[in-house]
Amino acid sequence: MKENIRSEAERCLKCKKPKCVEGCPVSTSIPEMMTMLLDGEIKEAGVMLFDNNPLSIVCGLICHHEAQCRGHCILNHKGNPINIGAVENYISDYNLDQLQLETGQKKGRVGIIGSGPAGITIAFVLARKGYQVTLFESHDKIGGVMRYGIPEFRLPKLILERIKSKLEVLGVKIRPNVLIGPVLTVDDLFRDGYDSIFIGTGVWNPKKMRIKGESLGHVHYAIDYLKNPSVYDFSKRVTIIGAGNVAIDVARTAVRRGAKEVVILYRKGKEDMPASPHEIMYAELDGVHFEMYKQPLEIDDTGIWYEEMKQVGAEWIVDSKAKHYESEAIIIAVSQAPRSNIVSRSKGIDVNKYGFVVTDNKGNTTLEGVFASGDVVTGAKTVVEAVKYSKVVAKTMETYMEKKLKEI
Repeated sequence: MKENIRSEAERCLKCKKPKCVEGCPVSTSIPEMMTMLLDGEIKEAGVMLFDNNPLSIVCGLICHHEAQCRGHCILNHKGNPINIGAVENYISDYNLDQLQLETGQKKGRVGIIGSGPAGITIAFVLARKGYQVTLFESHDKIGGVMRYGIPEFRLPKLILERIKSKLEVLGVKIRPNVLIGPVLTVDDLFRDGYDSIFIGTGVWNPKKMRIKGESLGHVHYAIDYLKNPSVYDFSKRVTIIGAGNVAIDVARTAVRRGAKEVVILYRKGKEDMPASPHEIMYAELDGVHFEMYKQPLEIDDTGIWYEEMKQVGAEWIVDSKAKHYESEAIIIAVSQAPRSNIVSRSKGIDVNKYGFVVTDNKGNTTLEGVFASGDVVTGAKTVVEAVKYSKVVAKTMETYMEKKLKEI
């Protein structure tokens, strides 16, 4: 493994205008990372990566590298781009437990609602600045979508426990099993002396298809399945409705959980699937089947009724009478929406027609002192995109609190 990482680093051309950096949402200094590794400065490289992206160890594993850093590598023209993610993960994994993190002089109090990628990023940035951070998590463990939405075979949960340990070293207080809204509210947090509040609760409400049969006992939602797939026992055909990366994760998990046949049902062609080509390829290697051009109409006790579709010009039209596809279980993976528990009990926090929190480009919500970023603002995005925007929001929060403290 070590030799493979070295050989990948040695292939880096150290471009003067590195396209790989341009392709990275958080502008990781990739040529510098490669140079430091080869010069024996792996610890310094780890510090550099963590300072730029506290979730570097995660991004090295699960980022869509083919569309980001690796996809922009100049060697891509020769068909053999550098495996940048593997190098980044090796360095970050080596260094995470050894990182010496310090906090600045004690400042104000920050409440972070949600411990997904956005919340963890904000916590690291502000705790290192000296702010007293409390992290509120509705589940029993931190990680948000990284823990409950990404399968173990893609992201080992031990990594999240190691991240939690680093947060605790910085003095971050973690309150698990607390859903802000029903009991504690945003107003309660301000009453108790929090100088600013961050909302990073993600998107946990599955979207319905609004077709007959959706409430039947063998029908499930993707986000619920991924939270704990071990409680489901599928042995025959499982059909997933949807074609994004979440649908792919569900399919690959179901295969590993022993389903005899796993099928993705999609109303368009494979080239139209929103899932990344990289993930689709791995699903095919895992034995997942794809049934294209099939529009679900209704679910019954034994499967799905659908119509076959075809494209005519820019439109998709029905190309058959209703047909039946037998399935033991149906899993719906057609996106998620935010919960409304926080904003429904907090006057002044506006949401748009889709239920996402309204912010400006710096993370300010419509209620003073409350900030937001991540999926609860943008809809489901990637971990690295959450890190990117949350770094901006952390600066906004710091500026706000510094001004507030001066006025006291």
